[in-house]
Amino acid sequence: MLIRPCAPGEESALLAIFQSSVRGLAARDYTPEQIEAWSPLEPGTEMRAQWIERIRSNRPWVVEVDGCLAAFADLQPSGYIDQFFVASGFAGRGIGTALMRHLHEVARAQGIATLRAHVSLTAQPFFRGFGFVVEREQEPVVRGVALRNAAMCKRLAEKTDPGGP
Repeated sequence: MLIRPCAPGEESALLAIFQSSVRGLAARDYTPEQIEAWSPLEPGTEMRAQWIERIRSNRPWVVEVDGCLAAFADLQPSGYIDQFFVASGFAGRGIGTALMRHLHEVARAQGIATLRAHVSLTAQPFFRGFGFVVEREQEPVVRGVALRNAAMCKRLAEKTDPGGP
């Protein structure tokens, strides 16, 4: 397993991971109408263009397993995790855990004190397992359809430097 920055040209592969995750994993917690609004089976040209721009802006980390992209997640300078997705075929293999640990390491190295994310019903147990807590429940509307999720956060433990000031 290799965790590395996303390379230019991998945006479509990350769209496939997103669709696999939403359609293959989140489908147990959301209705077919909600899944289609969240991750259209046939995204149009405009959605694909917006996706490419979002990936380029977010600069995610990707997880590569045996030469295949399996997951991706970003960490913004504010501590916000905008996207965190594991392809359904790679779920339950420790890939998400390794990626979340990586985000924690990056956050600490960058001096980020708090991680925040808007987390789907499906991913909430995973995030809770890493110490995230629900700040509030919410229902954002995507393509005219409400999708329940939660704003979650985690305060990172501060490192103490005995040799520091």
